[in-house]
Amino acid sequence: MKKSIIALLCLVLVFAAPMVVLAADTGATEGVQASPEFYAKANFEVLKGKKIGITIQSLQNAYWAGVMTALREILDAAGANATIVACNDSSATQIGQIENFVSAGCDLIMVHPSDANAVEDACAEARKYGIKVMCWDDPMKNTDANWILNNTDLGRAIGDITADFINAHFSAEKKAEVILIGYPQTVILLERENGIRESLEKKAAGKYEIVGNPAGIEANLAQTAVETLLQRFPDVKVIAGIGAGAMIGADEALQIHTGGKIPEDMGVFTTDVTKQQLGQLADPTYPAKGIIGFEGSDEDTGRACASMFALILSDQVGAKNVFRGVAPITPETVDKIIAGMK
Repeated sequence: MKKSIIALLCLVLVFAAPMVVLAADTGATEGVQASPEFYAKANFEVLKGKKIGITIQSLQNAYWAGVMTALREILDAAGANATIVACNDSSATQIGQIENFVSAGCDLIMVHPSDANAVEDACAEARKYGIKVMCWDDPMKNTDANWILNNTDLGRAIGDITADFINAHFSAEKKAEVILIGYPQTVILLERENGIRESLEKKAAGKYEIVGNPAGIEANLAQTAVETLLQRFPDVKVIAGIGAGAMIGADEALQIHTGGKIPEDMGVFTTDVTKQQLGQLADPTYPAKGIIGFEGSDEDTGRACASMFALILSDQVGAKNVFRGVAPITPETVDKIIAGMK
């Protein structure tokens, strides 16, 4: 039974929408483009019996909680021995976790760094012991492979769907009041924010005005920030943001603000893919109108990540940097993604 599950995982890499691969501008200029065909090279039999250590920034984030749940199930089915821990955004904690993985004799370590520069030496030390190292999100030096996005272009993609909405509902005479939710404390999230700004200015110039730019990576903070701004700017109709928390919080604030009577010209646009976001996107009493997703559902992303592990362990990646693809999720396509969420 387990063997048949592994075979199925190896062969089936289903993505809910065509992926658009983003070119690099985050310090990495060369690499390979991820695609269903790229991941299909992975043989999950390689994972059987392997000890894999995974350290991420936080499991409190809904996106990471869902993806890590899916990834664990896939690794368990493949016969891998995986340990998943969160550093709670502490580099010191994360360095200690990497050192523990080395002491435990892991075959592969995946790090989603709180601070990529801070963990370079720990990753270099792991590689001295023959341990494969993968970074999720940053083009690190002391790794065997980096699984990364161009966050400026991801921001541009969010900005594109936001600008399309503004162009459809607003004009120079009737400008959209926009709230842009960012998180400048994190470099990659600032890159996303800047990408959103760039796209809005390029595609919807003269038709909008940004009336607020709060920081809001967590949903409760984003909701509070939007509620505060709505007291000053009650006519805000469009909100763009850098992650799941921005959409969830903004949706709740606007839902309360309108009493659930969402006008046609009100929309919220962000990235990440969580069950709550998708539920709001499917519910017309919320203003969510579009998400720029990655591989698809939690299961799709977990499967792609496990494929990366198998490719790295079998020396089949072919390049230091692997650029992930993105695709828009709309109310018309959301049901397919919901089916694969954890």
